[in-house]
Amino acid sequence: MRYSAVIIVLAGTLLCLLLGVLRDSAWYIPLVVLGPLSLLGIWDLTQTKHSICRNYPLLGRLRFLQEMIRPEIHQYYVESDLDGRPYNRDERSLIYERAKNVSGLKPFGTEMDVYGDEYEWLDHSIAPRPKQDEPFRITVGGPDCKQPYSCSVLNISAMSFGAISPNAIEALNRGAKKGNFYHCTGEGGLSSYHLKNGGDLVWQIGTGYFGCRDQNGAFDPGLFREQALTPQVKMIEIKISQGAKPGHGGVLPAAKITPEIARTRKIPMGRDCISPPGHTTFDSPRGLCEYVKQLRELSDGKPIGFKLCVGHRHEFLAICKAMLETGILPDFITVDGGEGGTGAAPNEFSDSIGTPLKMGLMFVHNALVGCGLRDKIRIAASGKVSSAFAIARNLAIGADWCNAARGFMMAVGCIQAQSCHTNRCPVGVATQDPVRQRALDVGDKGERTYHFHHNTMETLSEIVAAAGIDHPSEFRPYHIHIALSRTNVKNYQEAHPFLQSGELLKGCQHPDFKTHWDIASAESFQAQGADVKIQEELAT
Repeated sequence: MRYSAVIIVLAGTLLCLLLGVLRDSAWYIPLVVLGPLSLLGIWDLTQTKHSICRNYPLLGRLRFLQEMIRPEIHQYYVESDLDGRPYNRDERSLIYERAKNVSGLKPFGTEMDVYGDEYEWLDHSIAPRPKQDEPFRITVGGPDCKQPYSCSVLNISAMSFGAISPNAIEALNRGAKKGNFYHCTGEGGLSSYHLKNGGDLVWQIGTGYFGCRDQNGAFDPGLFREQALTPQVKMIEIKISQGAKPGHGGVLPAAKITPEIARTRKIPMGRDCISPPGHTTFDSPRGLCEYVKQLRELSDGKPIGFKLCVGHRHEFLAICKAMLETGILPDFITVDGGEGGTGAAPNEFSDSIGTPLKMGLMFVHNALVGCGLRDKIRIAASGKVSSAFAIARNLAIGADWCNAARGFMMAVGCIQAQSCHTNRCPVGVATQDPVRQRALDVGDKGERTYHFHHNTMETLSEIVAAAGIDHPSEFRPYHIHIALSRTNVKNYQEAHPFLQSGELLKGCQHPDFKTHWDIASAESFQAQGADVKIQEELAT
């Protein structure tokens, strides 16, 4: 039975050859199919790479065929509306409908298990307020900022030129221009496609300093200033780490570097482009603060912030101590969740490295509150944000605004094919293949970007009114309830610690903060006396 397929094919091939010779040349026609199959069957018998094909020549190939189409079969025919990951069908449909400006009304009630663990809901008011027609905006800019920026509470998160196509970048920026919200460039540099349509930009500076680096890959202040003064660039974001692969660098092989990418990133042709795991411009919390000050001066006072996925708690608290000691504050901090990430990453990094958004966001918010700095620094939340409820929830637990990447990718056509790293994106979003990216029409997808943002903001304004408040900045942790189990329901204020202003400076004893605060130092990201402190805590 194991060799039945190859035996039948070989026998058929010989029979057709014999009949073609003895009777009619028409018998040669089946050889167009049988000939290659015979050669493939013989190859399967002799090759050593695939055991299943060696034991089941030809038949073993059916396994590879089924694996090839399995994701599509599973997505379209097997999984329920609520089962898919990372975005289920309900979430994708909501984004598509809003992007297409189609009514997103849901008939016949929710399909969610409202008594299941981790079900979340928002408390509404018996006396709702009138719906606000004005767009919800947040002013970003601390005491040392000379050019404050008023941003929307929903913006486009970091996606680099090189990771997504020129057409996708153009469409996103066109939508941002029309909707008056910002578009983060990602760490791949400030390209001509970002600048083409005039939408507001947040220029992200990563560990490779693309767009502002010298020939050795070090930060170049002159090149930075040249681009930072571009009127379209409203804020600058230092990328310390990202949710998809925190603490992980990357390599863009020389073969994939086009003249356009080289020009944008300020890198040479013919050499691999290295993106290190960490920054080389600073190596301590105090150094990060000094770097923030340097960028603010070079940009003539534009808002400067940094982005990170929370890892070791003491490292962020060390940054807080450095802020207090130097008096140098970022204007904003973007908290990325470990569940986020448009970029491809090793499975272990995507699945198991980095703090998820809600926990990371609450920690950063509490740390700033505990240091008495929260009123001077804005916080953005990034990590699987695609609905008005997700925005409301994030604002309630510590954010000032939200950024979305995959939601806007879907708005311009992404179908969650999960082939971003192959350069074979079927809809032209995450590819540099000019033939594939041609499928993405900039004009149409720019409108969809605008509509997704506009309709999500409209729904957020309805949620704000239903909650009995006037602005999403008024959301508080007690507005959101979470089911910890079927018999244990708490609001976020009850379920998680929220520090009082200045509490860390007054000898905070909360176990989530005390040990980490004690071992944090403004002079180093390394824990100070970590073994002793942790052993003492465990002993008590």
